[in-house]
Amino acid sequence: MDEDPAGEHRLVDRARRGDPDAWELLYRRAYPRLIAFARRRLMAEEQAEEAVSETMARAMDAIGRYRPGSSGIEGWLFGIARNVVLESYRSSGRHRATDPTSLTAIAATPAQGSPEHAVLVTEERRMLVTAFERLSAADRELLELRVLAGLDAQQVGALTGRRAGAVRTAQSRALARLRTNFEGLMA
Repeated sequence: MDEDPAGEHRLVDRARRGDPDAWELLYRRAYPRLIAFARRRLMAEEQAEEAVSETMARAMDAIGRYRPGSSGIEGWLFGIARNVVLESYRSSGRHRATDPTSLTAIAATPAQGSPEHAVLVTEERRMLVTAFERLSAADRELLELRVLAGLDAQQVGALTGRRAGAVRTAQSRALARLRTNFEGLMA
């Protein structure tokens, strides 16, 4: 979130003291990636918005227990968001709720050129979504956290209880499985 650890520590200290400007800054910095993560994991836009709101409410309640670590404040917020999403799954009885259209939006590049090109791009996106959906839940979550949310290996490791090296290895394997799935669909 903040490339300056001292700056992040000062921001967290201000948030601990209840400074509304600090909370607004934390929210503004984390919101784009938190909402993108929640949108990918939950089916409805309203659910994603509620999940991010709940994440920030829990963060405000628990900021006194936050301890700086390798994942930083943003990794801590993603940990809370991950728990909120998992609780949403449990309460709604779903095993998984990734909205395939949200992955398409992330993989989207503006279709340029001929109508044929636009059709090919759309079909490739559809196949990418299908290939992603065929991954295990663990692989999908790992790729969402690492590639789509942009968390580093240490942050994901702190969230999932793995070492950073194990996260990088698992990511490499998940990407290889995604590639195999995608190539199988292209054949």
